Amino acid sequence: MMKLLFQGDSITDCGRDKSSDFEPDRSPGAHLGAGYPLLIASRLLADQPFGSLSVANLGVGGNRIVDLAARAQEHVWNLQPTHLSILIGVNDTWHTFKRCAGVDLARFERVYRNLLIDTQHRVEGVRFILCEPFVLPCGVVTPDWTGDIDQRRAIVQNLATEFDAVFVAFQSVFHAALDRAPAEFWAPDGVHPSPAGHRLMADEWMRQVSLP
Repeated sequence: MMKLLFQGDSITDCGRDKSSDFEPDRSPGAHLGAGYPLLIASRLLADQPFGSLSVANLGVGGNRIVDLAARAQEHVWNLQPTHLSILIGVNDTWHTFKRCAGVDLARFERVYRNLLIDTQHRVEGVRFILCEPFVLPCGVVTPDWTGDIDQRRAIVQNLATEFDAVFVAFQSVFHAALDRAPAEFWAPDGVHPSPAGHRLMADEWMRQVSLP
């Protein structure tokens, strides 16, 4: 069976029912949250019925790369996913400018790379889908964020190349969408997508990812 696991921060979490983290059948659908993982899962599961695919979402709001790495044993390795989709990084930037509690670029890259290496060692044959962090120019986002998030985007893209992973370029999708509607329409606070923003993300993820 193919097992797809979504990991990340609040953008991935998106209000999911955490009481059923390891018993998703207890709350069908609710464990996936209300964002892009649900949209992706609904399409994939409709295309591959009869139990050939399972989809889980264990994103946790507020997570930085160090938080994700700290819970990797329970929330990644124990589940033995065949495919791991990761979207992380915006809190590493956000916390830097808002709370002086972010993760600097060198440490971000080091911890992210080690997480991928450790996951390869503990989950045989796992395939990575690495999604770039993104921000939109509105809400809490200030101009200072742009250079920092751009460097994190580059780090994730380089890691995708290094680990032969699929790279999902969310930032360019949102940039293109600004020609159709203002930033606030896609992500009111500049970080958390609206339903329309999550639809853009799900569509781009599906365009880039080809599952067996």
